[in-house]
Amino acid sequence: MLSGPNLDLLGDRQPEIYGREALADHIRQAVDEAARHGMVIEHHQSNHEGELVELVHAARHRAAGIVVNPGALSHYSWALHDALAAFDGPVVEVHLSNPASREPWRHTSVVAPVASGTIAGFGGLGYRLAVHALAGIFAASAPSAPSAPSAGGARRGEPTEYPDAGNPAGNQVDMPEGKVFQ
Repeated sequence: MLSGPNLDLLGDRQPEIYGREALADHIRQAVDEAARHGMVIEHHQSNHEGELVELVHAARHRAAGIVVNPGALSHYSWALHDALAAFDGPVVEVHLSNPASREPWRHTSVVAPVASGTIAGFGGLGYRLAVHALAGIFAASAPSAPSAPSAGGARRGEPTEYPDAGNPAGNQVDMPEGKVFQ
């Protein structure tokens, strides 16, 4: 799970837009959601574009998926776009607010074309929804799951099965061996 510029100020910065919860609160809730699906989260926040690009590069070959809230980088970071495009797994873009209902310059995301999907406007719930979406993508691509089209062009490596405790149907959540999602 990657968090971009200014997200370290959540809870203090423009609470009327971003809410009163701190980033740590959102991450804790995402970690709890991931545990329900038998998954593990690793989280990194940076105010530096290059560091986020390096983190995406480091996730290649060891992370099964990425949840990213790129903040304002969504609207202009072609470097982050290219790094995410080179990642071999699903990417879910998250925004606490709804960029489409805000200033016109926020209406376009350069990250969206390389993401499996975008969740926006649901506040902190968006992080849990993103984790749930990844679990669904992994389950849909599991060999034991019924054949289904790829969710939003999601890509991934060779799977290792992890039980999805929150799935009464008994489907498996598959993640590449030794990998976590960021």
